[in-house]
Amino acid sequence: MNLMWLKFAVQNTLRNRRRSAVTVSIAALGTAGILLAGGFALYTYQSLAEAAARDSGHLVIGKPAQFTQDEETPLQHGMDNANEVRAKLLADESVRAVLPRVEFSGLISNGDKSVVMIGLGVEPDSEFAVKGPFLTIQSGEVLGSDAKAPEVMLGDTLARNLKAKPGSSLTLLASTTDGALNAMDVTVKALFSTGVPEMDKRLIYTDIATAKKLLNTQKVSSLGVFLSRMDLTQPMQARVAAEFPALTVQTWEDQAFFYKAVRSLYNRIFGALGLIIAVIVVFVVTNAMSMAIIERTRELGTLRALGTLPNQLLTTLSLEGMVLGGVGGLVGAVMALAVSVFLLIVPFEMPPPPGRSVGYPLNVTIDPVMYVATLLAMVLLTMAASAWVARKTVNMAVVDALAHT
Repeated sequence: MNLMWLKFAVQNTLRNRRRSAVTVSIAALGTAGILLAGGFALYTYQSLAEAAARDSGHLVIGKPAQFTQDEETPLQHGMDNANEVRAKLLADESVRAVLPRVEFSGLISNGDKSVVMIGLGVEPDSEFAVKGPFLTIQSGEVLGSDAKAPEVMLGDTLARNLKAKPGSSLTLLASTTDGALNAMDVTVKALFSTGVPEMDKRLIYTDIATAKKLLNTQKVSSLGVFLSRMDLTQPMQARVAAEFPALTVQTWEDQAFFYKAVRSLYNRIFGALGLIIAVIVVFVVTNAMSMAIIERTRELGTLRALGTLPNQLLTTLSLEGMVLGGVGGLVGAVMALAVSVFLLIVPFEMPPPPGRSVGYPLNVTIDPVMYVATLLAMVLLTMAASAWVARKTVNMAVVDALAHT
């Protein structure tokens, strides 16, 4: 019986092919628009999440005050038992690496000009091996652990301000943990760009031994824990927090302020876009079904006179909406899939977002769950719109329906 009503619904949609084609086209364009916008948002979220985790580590461990209070002297809230904590963490098979960091600030000078800097002391070999290409090296070579003299890497804008290049000699000036001033001569090893102009004006990298010597300390600011998989972040955070109750364990998301801001913005933009597309589809389907039902009022009255129940008529009209929405949704899904694959084969570059100096590739994530959910939503929307329009006509008195002109 259900197959018979479905057959009737398909045949009815073919009676006015032009109107059905318009309805299918709108449903297809709406489905493709939702899938492409949603896929772009998912790709953006995934890219920002990976970049944030690669920068800070999946977990960041430090003393509680390191994350909540300002320091009066360098490394006031630093970790003095970092080696012990690091050894215990590396014993876990889920942990790829544990990277210590020393954060400091001060002045950097070429002898004629001094500029405020933000410094990061890292273990070069581990840092660049684990993180991958998180910096764009403009010239020179990355830091190594075998340097005979203190070396630094400079942001390219900072290097231009100081007229420095690989091989130039500069002087770092910073306060030690005791509150005294300390100066150290260093050699420029490389120039880099983070893609964020404000960071490139101030940021320098040096090896952790140089940073500790400059600050006269053995402490580190924090430990970045890199895991084998992203989905291990939450379980590992709970285990590490239980093992080291005196320390604070944050996730990459707690550190990723840019990621959270972009996600919040995109959720609003694409949520509004999806709502607009849904409203357009509902109105188009409603209009198409209204015209079809008005033209067939006498036909529906005849069917009622022959004993067809209102619920049966409502069912077949809803199935017509399902057919139109289903076909439109499938066509739209194929269109979105084709565009997504095309963008993977033929790369397109997006312009730099606000606050950055480099663009990023335009890709669209193909997520099966999103495709199924969008198709299902499109079918349900068209069925609901059809049923809502048809409810009055199928319940009309048979005499009035037969007399309709």
